Amino acid sequence: MKTKLCDINAAAKEKLPPSMEDKSGIGVHYIDAYLKPMNGKLPDGTIVRCKRRGLQITLAVGTKKGEGLMRSLEVSTDPVVMLEAALKEAANNAGVELSAEDGGIYINS
Repeated sequence: MKTKLCDINAAAKEKLPPSMEDKSGIGVHYIDAYLKPMNGKLPDGTIVRCKRRGLQITLAVGTKKGEGLMRSLEVSTDPVVMLEAALKEAANNAGVELSAEDGGIYINS
């Protein structure tokens, strides 16, 4: 069942380097702004949590939990592409599907 989790934070793009100072090399300000709206509840009451700790992205959907890594050498040096790959990896490890389309983030569990 495909459910809308949240709207994509359009203001997150403003936090991408070089417009915002970022010493991390992976765009942590962008990542944090993108992930923040993903924390909440689905209409059926399932709690969804998504956070970053260093290079690791953790996605928890109810009791399912998965992790993904921001890989600049294997994937890309672009923070947008790295985050998309890390979220896909975390969702796969949690046993759910995550997609960003039509200005929203959707989850299929």
